[in-house]
Amino acid sequence: MLPLPAMDSRQGAGQGSRMLNVPSQSFPGPRSQQRVASGGRSKVPLKQGRSLMDWIRLTKSGKDLTGLKGRLIEVTEEELKKHNKKDDCWICIRGFVYNVSPYMEYHPGGEEELMRAAGSDGTDLFDQVHRWVNYESMLKECLVGRMAIKPALPKDYREEKKVLNGMLPKSQVTDTLAREGPSSPSMDNRSESPQFNFAIRTNFLSLLLLPPVTLLITQSRTNRAGPGEDINLGSITVDHQGDSFRVETIIKDYSYLIHIGLSHEIQEDFSVQVVENVGKIEIVLKKKESTTWKSLGCPLENHNSLLPKKDTDLYYRKCQLISKEDVTHDTKLFSVMLPPSTHLQVPVGQHVYLKLTIAGTEIVKPYTPVSDSLVPEFKEPVFPNSKYIYFLVKIYPAGLFTPELDLLQIGDYVSVSNPEGSFKISQFQEMEDLFLLAAGTGFTPMVKVLHYALTGIPSLRKVKLMFFNKTEDDIIWRSQLEKLALKDKRFDVEFVLSAPPSEWSGKQGYISPALLSEFLKKSLEKSKVLICICGPTPFTEQGMKLLHDLNFSKDEIHSFTA
Repeated sequence: MLPLPAMDSRQGAGQGSRMLNVPSQSFPGPRSQQRVASGGRSKVPLKQGRSLMDWIRLTKSGKDLTGLKGRLIEVTEEELKKHNKKDDCWICIRGFVYNVSPYMEYHPGGEEELMRAAGSDGTDLFDQVHRWVNYESMLKECLVGRMAIKPALPKDYREEKKVLNGMLPKSQVTDTLAREGPSSPSMDNRSESPQFNFAIRTNFLSLLLLPPVTLLITQSRTNRAGPGEDINLGSITVDHQGDSFRVETIIKDYSYLIHIGLSHEIQEDFSVQVVENVGKIEIVLKKKESTTWKSLGCPLENHNSLLPKKDTDLYYRKCQLISKEDVTHDTKLFSVMLPPSTHLQVPVGQHVYLKLTIAGTEIVKPYTPVSDSLVPEFKEPVFPNSKYIYFLVKIYPAGLFTPELDLLQIGDYVSVSNPEGSFKISQFQEMEDLFLLAAGTGFTPMVKVLHYALTGIPSLRKVKLMFFNKTEDDIIWRSQLEKLALKDKRFDVEFVLSAPPSEWSGKQGYISPALLSEFLKKSLEKSKVLICICGPTPFTEQGMKLLHDLNFSKDEIHSFTA
């Protein structure tokens, strides 16, 4: 029963066992967040018959892809180093060793990328570059075994700190938490009282359970976020499934997790309230029965853990498809409904991952939620925004993920992750000119950015969107963009077509110095500027290069890349 000392069950996992555990078939795997970063990864043209679906078929063919005839072995560092050639390439990812030689020709990033980690631990490289390598599911038939466990270090070991398989040594964790994280919890449990009080006190956060059942999370003044980064409803995600109650709070670049197996049943309709600029979150749970709670329940996995956000696991919940409608000839607007016992709001500029099981393998793709329309009066809201998430998705007939997503019927389910992304609202502070560069469905992160800028930034003078597409039929929400430009004089939109019809009178071509020089004109010489860019990788990479050539600083540019 709670309380227990602050803990993180991920630290030192498996240190007392010599058994080889086959990783579960899920993606992303533990501590693999597939995060959006500042740069993209170039793809290499694959030979015919070497697509992702072809690889999935090969893994299900029964062919021995490890060369070990189904055996799992313990691999020492010395043994791993021997397998460093193209036709004999072993790579370690999070303590598990894979023979990736059969995968070489199927790897979208090319053979050279895989060879960079040949015969070594490729965990860091995987996290930085290989965002779409579903290593647990995609490589499960290539699993050689687990890295042999090294003898524990003596307690008085004080040399250079190292991360082993993505985990800090236990003593280092303790030292880190003592300086930065939660202290041991304390509990006030008065069994004779009709009310229940539970408290976890930390130098970073406080959690308090008050009658009837109220979780109160407050941020200490010394750790208060900077301007524009205060706690808000997008900072907290709450999930209640069965007796599991999970609360994740994001502050700065840290994640604080409360994960409890409740001792009593609660109703589905809990409430979440936030006092912004104060750093207080209040969650009120309604008891199913009016009884005295002698305990809150039992701690579950990673309860009371405070970790850098980049080191936390993605968490999914199943959401129901409520509607889908055509937006262009190949793009649709999907609406999914959150479970009744989930609170999740995706912050501006962030994305989530959608997960489907395809041919027995879990596949994920990142999508940035949008609003149901750009102009409120353009379309009557059908569903309340707090429980529904909207996605603009381009359907690729020859693709793997989007055709399956399009096949979902109303009432079917798709798994949706917690929000991810590096964009911060603080980038809007005192901004005067906002320039948006979008190509195709790279328009999606601009939807909420555009809305927030026009409604929530007093210093804003103008917003300009340059929207690149192939044809007029490809332009998403064209009429709404034009209507918004007429409604708000601060907003202007320019459409650029790469394959325009003969009667097209607008701009044409591709992103170029000439187009950008004309487009990126400040309202005043010293205006504070933010430029957001999103689109296919070649578009974004070329755009970033041109923006730097035009002497815009890194602080003035944000690229949404995946």
